Amino acid sequence: MNTLVLARFQFAFTIAFHYIYPPLSIGLGLILVLMEGLYMVTGRKLYHAMARFWVRVFGLVFAIGVATGLVMEFEFGTNWSAYSRYVGDVFGSALASEGIFAFFLESGFLAILLFGWDQVPRWLHFLSTVLVAAGAHFSAVWIVAANSWMQTPAGFHIVGEGLKARAEVTDFWAMVLNPSFVERLLHVFMGAWQAGAWLVLSVSSFYLLKGRHTDFSKASIRIALIVAMTASLAQLATGHLSALVVSRYQPEKLAAMEGHFEASAPAALHFFGWVNAREERVEWGMGVPGLLSLAVAGNSAAPVVGLKAFPPADRPPVNFVFQVYHAMVAIGMALIGLSGAGILLWWRGTLFKTRWLLRLYVLAVLGPQAANQLGWLTAEVGRQPWIVYRLLRTSEAVSKVVQAQTILASLILFTLVYVLLFAVFIYLLDDKIRHGPDEESAMNPSGFSVDQERA
Repeated sequence: MNTLVLARFQFAFTIAFHYIYPPLSIGLGLILVLMEGLYMVTGRKLYHAMARFWVRVFGLVFAIGVATGLVMEFEFGTNWSAYSRYVGDVFGSALASEGIFAFFLESGFLAILLFGWDQVPRWLHFLSTVLVAAGAHFSAVWIVAANSWMQTPAGFHIVGEGLKARAEVTDFWAMVLNPSFVERLLHVFMGAWQAGAWLVLSVSSFYLLKGRHTDFSKASIRIALIVAMTASLAQLATGHLSALVVSRYQPEKLAAMEGHFEASAPAALHFFGWVNAREERVEWGMGVPGLLSLAVAGNSAAPVVGLKAFPPADRPPVNFVFQVYHAMVAIGMALIGLSGAGILLWWRGTLFKTRWLLRLYVLAVLGPQAANQLGWLTAEVGRQPWIVYRLLRTSEAVSKVVQAQTILASLILFTLVYVLLFAVFIYLLDDKIRHGPDEESAMNPSGFSVDQERA
């Protein structure tokens, strides 16, 4: 393999591994706010025990997420120096904003969230929970802004020529609020909320199946199920809005997502299939003619720009994008079905006795993670061959002096380290799950000390 392939694979591997954790932090942050907020309103010890248990899981996820995210910063300077020079002004401002508005907020209140239960008044602890959750969301804001700029660049001009050309920010807020930012951010938030909600659903369902911590598990499932149902439906809506943006600003990506080749013709929406790029058609597929046209233009006879409108060198890997996109959609629809079934059985009063559904909930924790990864692959591979859409090709962004064998050696090392980190994460998470929540009998009626109650 050459330098470009190895550099792309290394970055894909490291960011895919890292992206397991930030969505969990965002989703768990929201659920912690809900749990501790219910405790603040009702004073029930049960909600306090729930918040304390999931805070421990949140702390583990946060720590591994920080550790796995450091590598990517170095890759920009080593493997992608030409890219870093080109987008340094844009990414520098966005990442600096993340540090100021997100990381400092999270790190500043994280210690109170993790260790302040018996040290501060409960209103201050709840405020810390809210601010840490807000910081996790703000972090996503700036990362998505930077990545969305790569998809739909705005608020900049090009300084210099040839190898010295670089993008320079002329309007900071136009750069941040680029045409794809809002829809993509909402889509990321919904995926993260689902990741957190389904982790809570999985662990709580496991406890119910084992007959452990039943009151704790039932209350956790109720909260997480509402979040999962809301987020899954909102995910469908934000996904549609994102597709509308893609149809306007990145038509070749939309064409690849649906295997649409005709340069300008009504397009079908496929449920599944296999794209034969050589013969430019979808094989063994099933779809509805004109439905894609209806979805993006409101008219089933409206023409949609297809891949034949672009030179072959400017087309993304069609079948790969088609498959990962449809797999993401399939998982998303399955999660809607699972959460909807839970809501229905909850309303009927049989949810906690329906063991087959609880077993599915234990396994469904993998669903949001898989969908988030597939969505990222759709967005990033669908933009190829551009690393900055229609401005800088991926082949032009890789470092010229880094050798393939150097990248391969570091890739092997990173793989070993990440496997070890993942094993540690699973071991510690399993240990916390087996230990379970603290016994409610160990707390006074409020869950805080007498001195805290007076405070």
